[in-house]
Amino acid sequence: TTFCAVAGITSDANILINKLRLTAQQHVYTYGEPMPVEQLVTSICDMKQGYTQFGGLRPFGVSFLIAGYDKAHKFQLYHTDPSGNFSGWKAYAIGINNNTAQQIMRQDWKEDMTCQDALDLVAKVLTKTMDTANPNAEKLEFGICQTTESGQVKFRMLKEAEINKLMADNAPKEGEDDAAAAAASSG
Repeated sequence: TTFCAVAGITSDANILINKLRLTAQQHVYTYGEPMPVEQLVTSICDMKQGYTQFGGLRPFGVSFLIAGYDKAHKFQLYHTDPSGNFSGWKAYAIGINNNTAQQIMRQDWKEDMTCQDALDLVAKVLTKTMDTANPNAEKLEFGICQTTESGQVKFRMLKEAEINKLMADNAPKEGEDDAAAAAASSG
């Protein structure tokens, strides 16, 4: 089970995602089992790096966040950049304002977070980094990959009502931003 978020040139992402799908299916056909997540990430990064090596080829202008699950390493999160480098993370952000997002996650992320705690953290990050006053389901999609009680790994998209409630519950309260700014400037 693997999922991918994209920041960069969408047409480049489409080509690379199709390559990811093909590679994963070839692995299943050849070996009769799903491809390990890190091996899949390595394969796409090898292709991305190859395009940086020769004149006349334009590098792929896209970064990925690839989340997945395999039996060997359980849940995993990888970041890939246009150069073909990749790294594993517990929490990470790509795209505009990613430095601010990563700073918030470094401060607030905890090893023992529940799924709801993680969703609340994501909502907090988005409210502080998006260029909109009211982030809601019209502008956002959320997906959750988790194990069920029976041990199966399932992915589900949050419904619009769930997203809107999550974002409303985590929106800064009146005067909260002013107090945080005052504390930061006096410190």
